[in-house]
Amino acid sequence: MTNSLVPPAGPQRVLALAQLSNSVGDGAYYVTSALYFTHVVGLDPARVGLGLTVGWAVGSVVGVPLGRLADRRGARGTAVLLALATGLAVASFLVVRDFAPFVLAACAYASAQSGLAAARQALLAGLVSAGERTGLLAHLQATLNAGLAVGAGLGGLALHAGTRAAYLGVDAVSFVMCAVLLLRLPSVAPRVPVEKHHGSGVLRDRPYAVITLLNTVLLLRMPLLSLGIPLWIAERTAAPTWLVSALFVLNTGAVMVFQVRMARGVTGLASATRAVRRSGWIMLAACAVFALSAGASPWVAVGALVVGAVLQVVAEMGQSAGSWQLSFDLAPAERVGEYQGFFGTGVTVARTLGPLVLTTLLVEWGTPGWLLLGGVTLMASYAMGPATRRAAGRASEPCVGRAVLVD
Repeated sequence: MTNSLVPPAGPQRVLALAQLSNSVGDGAYYVTSALYFTHVVGLDPARVGLGLTVGWAVGSVVGVPLGRLADRRGARGTAVLLALATGLAVASFLVVRDFAPFVLAACAYASAQSGLAAARQALLAGLVSAGERTGLLAHLQATLNAGLAVGAGLGGLALHAGTRAAYLGVDAVSFVMCAVLLLRLPSVAPRVPVEKHHGSGVLRDRPYAVITLLNTVLLLRMPLLSLGIPLWIAERTAAPTWLVSALFVLNTGAVMVFQVRMARGVTGLASATRAVRRSGWIMLAACAVFALSAGASPWVAVGALVVGAVLQVVAEMGQSAGSWQLSFDLAPAERVGEYQGFFGTGVTVARTLGPLVLTTLLVEWGTPGWLLLGGVTLMASYAMGPATRRAAGRASEPCVGRAVLVD
């Protein structure tokens, strides 16, 4: 694996550019959506929150069948159509005036984005060898952070302009550019399942479902920087509030610079489970250090929060690298899109439940809440080992096609 921040030329670099364009649109959307719907459209903030929650809930369910569609009809064509659908969903916000159309548009946006993520993973699996996937996903994660930062900046300019077109123009154009870039990739032949699967599909694969559930628990830390730590700093410490921005920059910058290097040692199921287990210990240490900032003097609190943030981002990068490897290696080769669509629901669930969990643990419970969060993370990271061995053991069953637990 290269240490370069730029993927090798060819399909890998085009995939990274498509990810960059998509995340620029996401960054602009995250920054502008709440104010657009409340200040421009005139919806009540509580109804905006409800509509967005419903949208992402629907998107998490729809991602699985859209991933299956990518497997059966071709990953590139499906990804291109879903990127265009995302841009169209954003553009539809221009004509939204009431709550019901807003919810429909939010569902369309979230569904297209969830399906696009699954289709891109299926496309990646078809174009990149198994040994290079985790390295490329590390590049894509660094690219995602860069795109979010650029999109947030462009979103800030849109907020300054304050017009409908300015709010949504960056978003829609970015997703169309993503579709154009995906068209530059070679086509990937549809993956026809060896046997017919009926009913719940991937949900019938209980070992993989357990892996997905454990990963969802590990992802509950996702709203930490955007919600948990800001509330903790404001409510429980004497640290200055500007530290919230500094810690966010520290996290995104570290992922951009070090994620590729952190993923270098993850080459198979055994190294992936070790990375996840190690990240559990580091996250426990981060939670303990964060807890020390309560009741301390301002500068002691700042020091503890910075050290905790460094430990947290190291844990995040290790857990990400390990989970990427597991999600691909434990999925049947002919059903990568469907399985990635299911695995990706963990992100949506974490974003939905994470705010409630973190608010209760950190703001209401304080130090015991931090220690409980770290303890649950550690237990989930250790449970990933036996769960992976069980899933890998299914490789001997007909038509499963999983890797064995070796490096």
